[in-house]
Amino acid sequence: METNQNQNEGQPQFKYPQPQNSNFMQSTTARVFMVGLLTLVLLLPLEYVKALIRDRKALQEGVANEMADKWGGPVYFYGPILKVPYQVVSETEITNKITKQVTVQRLVVTDYAYFFPDDLKINTNAKTENKHRNNYESAVFNTKMNFKGHYTTPDFSSQGIKPENINWEKASIVIKTNNLKSIKGAVNINLNGKAYAFEPVASENQNDTVETLQTTAINMRDAFTDAVNFNLNIAYDGTEQIGIVPIGKITEAKMTSNWTSPSFDGNFLPESKHVDKNGFSANWKISHLNRGFVQQYFTALPELSKYTFDVDFHIPVDEYQQNDRASKYGFLVIGLTFLIFFLIQTISKINIHIFQYGMVGLALIMFYTLLISMTEHSSFKLAYIIAGISVVIMIGTYSVSILKNKKFPLFIAASLTALYAFIYIIIQLESYALLAGSIGLFLILGAVMYVSRTIDWNNTKPA
Repeated sequence: METNQNQNEGQPQFKYPQPQNSNFMQSTTARVFMVGLLTLVLLLPLEYVKALIRDRKALQEGVANEMADKWGGPVYFYGPILKVPYQVVSETEITNKITKQVTVQRLVVTDYAYFFPDDLKINTNAKTENKHRNNYESAVFNTKMNFKGHYTTPDFSSQGIKPENINWEKASIVIKTNNLKSIKGAVNINLNGKAYAFEPVASENQNDTVETLQTTAINMRDAFTDAVNFNLNIAYDGTEQIGIVPIGKITEAKMTSNWTSPSFDGNFLPESKHVDKNGFSANWKISHLNRGFVQQYFTALPELSKYTFDVDFHIPVDEYQQNDRASKYGFLVIGLTFLIFFLIQTISKINIHIFQYGMVGLALIMFYTLLISMTEHSSFKLAYIIAGISVVIMIGTYSVSILKNKKFPLFIAASLTALYAFIYIIIQLESYALLAGSIGLFLILGAVMYVSRTIDWNNTKPA
């Protein structure tokens, strides 16, 4: 036995290579794959949150439409218009086949001519307020409108109408408008010092989309020795918009309101406007040369709604729209947060289980449900701050137990705070939102590239 041992001592010892732990599931590649897959999975609850926001927005619009139906919808005004009937006489010769006698058949048809004023001055004041129902609101207004101007002698010569065929005794004044049920009180027009009341009548044009108000017959045979001056007052309850057709040869309009965020729309923008915390005032001056219609029409009035100048009274910042915009950045927030955890895990060799990634992701999703629910009871800004602080504290506290120290959780909390602040700024921006977002993402990408430049991605040892 001793001889064999001595022989073995002089010989070199051969060592077999020990097998290395090559578990793929604990490799860097596997972790990247699982975190990426989890990010895609979390898009499902994020889409549910987006659907929730759309549903709540639809409820808001339904309530706004219901309020508009009860209070009064958008206001449209087109007038006042001078309406004068006249006779069209046609003669037809009829020959008797037996006697060869020729007789003349005379047919008289009544038609109408419509004349717009030479000058039209409009003064409108709209007093607005927000009506609330449960968690929803809608902007409503009460507007008082005054129309002044004058008509000059109507010209029938272009149609070859003889003076004796004009029925001046049956002239009237017409206005085209909508929302008759929201008109407040009586509507009267003063012509050369005499008042005439308006009544609703059936429109001659069956395709009319608005109602017609018309005075009783006015004898204007001797009225046009000089210009005929008029003064008209009308008041409405309404929502969303006021639109007026500038039918004067020269139309000058002024609108004032306590609404602090008007939107000027339509075919003509104001020449001047002033908006401050107390409301707005705006002025228009529109010539007949600026429009695509003339000052007189025969037989029927044209549809002129596309020539209005409009003021919109929409709620300026739709909180549901802001929630929707915030949720669209959800994928970015989840992806960047997971990236921060992944880089910390890779650099520090701290093991983070995929379940813990999932808990962090669900906390990020909860931000949007908190945001939409609190927005309905407060402002978007306050709801965003509260929801953001809640989620940052939750994830920061949870990170302490995962990462076993305070340095990394503080970094994660600071990063999330900066990310939420960055997204809030983008949401508030309009013209520069794309520019700010692009620059911000470029800087974030640069920071990630800098931090990850020294990581050994081929390391497959378990963390």
